[in-house]
Amino acid sequence: MTADARHPYETLTPDVVLDALASVGLYGDGRLLGLSSYENRVYQIHLEDPFEGAGIVVAKFYRPARWSEAQILEEHVFAAELLQAEVPAVAPLAPAGATLHEYAGFLFSVSPRRGGRAPELDDGEVLEWIGRYLARLHVVGARKPFETRPALDIASFGEEPRDWLLGNNAVPLDVQGDWQRKCELALAQIRTAFASAEEAGVRSLRLHGDCHPGNILWTPDAGPHFVDLDDARTGPAVQDLWMLVSGERAQRQRQLGALVDGYEQMREFDRTELALIEPLRTLRLIHYSAWLARRWDDPAFPRAFPWFGSSDYWKGQVLMLEEQMEAMEEPPVIV
Repeated sequence: MTADARHPYETLTPDVVLDALASVGLYGDGRLLGLSSYENRVYQIHLEDPFEGAGIVVAKFYRPARWSEAQILEEHVFAAELLQAEVPAVAPLAPAGATLHEYAGFLFSVSPRRGGRAPELDDGEVLEWIGRYLARLHVVGARKPFETRPALDIASFGEEPRDWLLGNNAVPLDVQGDWQRKCELALAQIRTAFASAEEAGVRSLRLHGDCHPGNILWTPDAGPHFVDLDDARTGPAVQDLWMLVSGERAQRQRQLGALVDGYEQMREFDRTELALIEPLRTLRLIHYSAWLARRWDDPAFPRAFPWFGSSDYWKGQVLMLEEQMEAMEEPPVIV
């Protein structure tokens, strides 16, 4: 795999970023900081004059051709609904009367900056607090479905990524057979788990979709702020809980118990969904490898993930799939 210097983001210079903001009436004072983001490009910008009380904003330039305008706007509408319901999510501002703008071939949005740090996931009170707000997020998410955004399902997170990796020879030949076999066996287990959940009546709703600790900004006084709804999709509620749980089984049980305790103060949690945690984790494992491979033409990816693509990487993926197959055979964590 080789990086392609002609990638569209190569043209997104600091001058273009500042000119884009100026095109909607926001003028930076020259202080611009690139924030950690690989899927999109995100910048913190100080304004000469505050906009709606925001003197520092975050501009997100969406990866070309990933989402349609309608899908991005649906994310913005969801964020606005959450904000209106007093769920602490960061929603885009509307300079020039709109939340989505275009400049130099890029779609972009501008949001107020929110400070904070990653939450302490071994603190039961912190997890309860997060659980309460996730429940409130899901109350809003359950009110209506997405119309254009896709679902988190086996086809899009497991089967299609597998087919893409194999069809594009992304898996080295010395590992390809082992990886494909383990992937097929894991997907068979996932299909069984999803079918059981469907028979049990597990419902889908609009989700944050990528609710890992890096997408929660924590402040001691205000609690959590949910950021980056870029991966908002339709799926089971447990998708927004399981990425906040890690460690040995006993630790995971304590963490999940605290999250659900907080969650159920605001909304009922269907414990049938607990059986989907390991299948969802396995789907993310497959999807993540395909995501890295698809993005390899972006020069930022070879720099940030130099270990990706080697035989050793894929042998590690085979071992992780084996571990996940064992995990999916175990009884789910009980809370």
